[in-house]
Amino acid sequence: MAAAVLAACTDAGDGQRGSDSAAGGAAGAATANGTTGTGAASRDRRRAVVFLGTSLTAGLGLEPEQAFPALLQEKIDSAGLPFEIVNAGVSGETSAGALRRTDWLLRQPIDVLVIETGANDGLRALNIDSTKANIQSIISRVVAAKPAARILLVQMEAPPNLGTRYTSGFRAMFPDLARENSVTLLPFLLEGVAGERAMNQGDGIHPNAEGSRRVADHLWPALERELRAASPPPS
Repeated sequence: MAAAVLAACTDAGDGQRGSDSAAGGAAGAATANGTTGTGAASRDRRRAVVFLGTSLTAGLGLEPEQAFPALLQEKIDSAGLPFEIVNAGVSGETSAGALRRTDWLLRQPIDVLVIETGANDGLRALNIDSTKANIQSIISRVVAAKPAARILLVQMEAPPNLGTRYTSGFRAMFPDLARENSVTLLPFLLEGVAGERAMNQGDGIHPNAEGSRRVADHLWPALERELRAASPPPS
């Protein structure tokens, strides 16, 4: 199951990642993955939920409205919560690439940051300490620049072929970071999707429309709790 998780974000090569980062970040900031809410809260009161992620977040191979952040936006709107998701997912990006984009992302409003990164690090068997240091630096920069922002970290997994020692250390990195920084750990992104043929595209890696919906359904209970906690009091 975990092998599929990590292969999911390796579509862009290292040489492509820089241009993808700028384009993907800008497109995400401008479009919020295509669908912004028209629910109970008026647009000028909506707060930004930025998803910093890989191709899993970007919705590679799907229509923009089928990517799980767009599906979460639908749930946000249905719940009448005053938030708008910004999809800042970039295919092929490692935690180092996510760190390089962080300062650029911090130029825009961020009320909640959801960090989905590390999968490509695991696929390439990169040093766990280095990956952890990159994610720590992302968190530290956000705390320094946006101290009021709520930070959520998504659990990811490493492929089993890398051995128990590596996969165990990789898995433990996420709760360790969450605990050390007092941030919320969201559940494993592809629970019930990774390795399930019916939930993935033809490559057996990226979630199809149904798999993406399952991801959104899986994340929503924890995300909803955090958004309700972060909601401004009624005026």
